[in-house]
Amino acid sequence: MGKDHVNITTIGHVDHGKTTLSAAITKYLAGKGLAKFKDYGEIDRAPEERERKITINATHIPFETEDRTIETHDKKTIKILGRDYSLIDCPGHADYIKNMITGISQTDGAILVVAATDGVMKQTKEHLRLANRTGIKYLVVFINKVDAVEDPSIIKLVEMEIRDYLTKYGFNGEKTPIIEGSAKCALDEKNPEIGEKKIKELLNVIDEYIPNPIRDISKPFLMSIEDKFTKSGRGSVVTGRPERGVLKTNDKVEIVGLPQGKNVLPIIETKVKEIQSNHQKKDEIIPGDDIAVLLGIDSLEEITRGQVLAALGSIKPHTKFEATAYILTKEEGGRHTPFGGSERESKKTKSGKEYRPQFYFRTADVTGSISSPKNPQTGESVEMVMPGDTVDFIVELIAPLALENNDNFVVREGGKLVAEGKVTKIIK
Repeated sequence: MGKDHVNITTIGHVDHGKTTLSAAITKYLAGKGLAKFKDYGEIDRAPEERERKITINATHIPFETEDRTIETHDKKTIKILGRDYSLIDCPGHADYIKNMITGISQTDGAILVVAATDGVMKQTKEHLRLANRTGIKYLVVFINKVDAVEDPSIIKLVEMEIRDYLTKYGFNGEKTPIIEGSAKCALDEKNPEIGEKKIKELLNVIDEYIPNPIRDISKPFLMSIEDKFTKSGRGSVVTGRPERGVLKTNDKVEIVGLPQGKNVLPIIETKVKEIQSNHQKKDEIIPGDDIAVLLGIDSLEEITRGQVLAALGSIKPHTKFEATAYILTKEEGGRHTPFGGSERESKKTKSGKEYRPQFYFRTADVTGSISSPKNPQTGESVEMVMPGDTVDFIVELIAPLALENNDNFVVREGGKLVAEGKVTKIIK
């Protein structure tokens, strides 16, 4: 029987060392034959990433941990089973938040990286909020760059601050494991007390604290499309991570939402010709692994990121729905001003312009308008929606997306995360 598979992601503010930590993990495990070493340049693959030393796209890094035995406080021994992991190195830069949203939405747990030199920063908070909104329940914290801080009391203050924000954003601030170390020291093979030994400690904690996920295989297959490419002479390939269900070779499937090119229909029926995971052919696949699916579609023009690959008839495209959402405050990095709520002005901001922010679902981002906001407790219309309010409203998207009741979404405007919400009722 193979090892359990777990997907984890690094999250945190730009330049706090997420990619350096990912590289350090692979270097440590490569020495044990449990991973292939990937240096910083291999993880940050795009030229712009290397030039600016920031991560733009979420990068997937496979590794595994080994079985080990630990002794409890009452002298009993427990065997901890090693697991197969896919580590997603997420971008922290605000400009590339949609790629980071994709990374977070695909994971079972997270490593929050916080630089000891800075403490909690703007994107630290934003990533914690997104992690909570996308359903991540377990994370561990790595306080990085401790070699750059001379006063140990500073690190303790940073830890206290982190625990406060973990609690604020719905995590267990008291019990969440926090490891202090230096990813760069581990990568450069210097000062093992804060380098290599801390990477080992981090991996042990991940094995122990983040539980094995329960995969939903009872519902119809669903996967959000992350990327696409052509396999010469054979068809089109889509990649992503299955959200639920089982997919088999020769299954009939549909691509749903965001019609592209000459295709005006939001549903395309096709057939699964081949499935690959970790560069190996598979007859069937369940949620958890990154996969590539060869489809019987000749042209890539009809396929785009943000569509979903789904079992026949299992999910429909929609443009209009009722939702409930929390509007972030200025202090949380959200809006500074309210937007209008009367029936006549319901789609407009205070300045009179129609309020049309970006809505993010899975790997999709689509412009939509907000109308008819109401108080969720009383059902009464709201004249002005203020930052800090929780409000019900109607959303109308400019393009059809594959949607279901209870789907989570986030809203961004002008480079800011301004709201987080949930679909409560599909209208059309």
